[in-house]
Amino acid sequence: MNWSTVEVARVRGQSRLITCHNRQPLKLLNPKSPTPACHVVLSSYGGGMVAGDAIRLRVHVEVGARLFVSTQANTKIFKSTDGAVAEQHVAGTVAADALAVVFPDPVVLQAASRYRQIQHWQLHPAATLLLVDWFHSGRMDQGEKFAFTSLHSELRVHRGEKLVLLDKLSFEPEHHIAASPANFAGYQTFFSLYVVGNPESTLFQRLAARLEQQKMPGSTGPHFQISSQECVVAVSRAKDDVFILRAAAHSRAALQPLCEQVLAELAGEEMLGYNPLLRKY
Repeated sequence: MNWSTVEVARVRGQSRLITCHNRQPLKLLNPKSPTPACHVVLSSYGGGMVAGDAIRLRVHVEVGARLFVSTQANTKIFKSTDGAVAEQHVAGTVAADALAVVFPDPVVLQAASRYRQIQHWQLHPAATLLLVDWFHSGRMDQGEKFAFTSLHSELRVHRGEKLVLLDKLSFEPEHHIAASPANFAGYQTFFSLYVVGNPESTLFQRLAARLEQQKMPGSTGPHFQISSQECVVAVSRAKDDVFILRAAAHSRAALQPLCEQVLAELAGEEMLGYNPLLRKY
């Protein structure tokens, strides 16, 4: 089984890409960083994944390194005509005192598409991970809503020998009611952000505090109407070492202020030292 590989290490005080191995349909880019952090961009031929594509990526962040992983643009999942599934598997390890940030653009599930995503991360007890998982219900600018065939997403994170986070989502619009309040309640874009790390570390505490600031005022009051909000956000401390933020919105633009708040925190000197996406949008 062929895997693409990214390895980042501290070299003379800088986080540098020491291994970069591409396997189609994935292409890895390494834009120059103005700070000691390393930036890797995931790209693909044709701007998306067709049925039967399988991306497999191993990521390793060595002791004390800083890595930011983003995507070149939205990942489009094209229709499946023969039942084949587009798949993406990520296996990551993060060593002591290292920070890994995975902040992709949304996955766009086009009509009749099938997509499966598996992510497994292994963290040293003194490592920090911030990971975003984001998808659109379809090509929103064309009015496409939940016309895809299937979505499966699974995230596992271990700290040391302990499984601290397991999050799974499986959804088939044909067999579920997407607009149900128990599912997506009419929203079209869905953003999950996870922070995992040592509760005593400065990095974890600062990221957790920034997430706490995103809580919606009055969200538990009797007159709060979810359906009337352009964007809804929920933040919870799932465990001492795990924070989860979930947001749903009617448009990508509605989530941009939230993204900017998180990226502003990541731009701190102790983290990345800059915002890698500042000039992207």
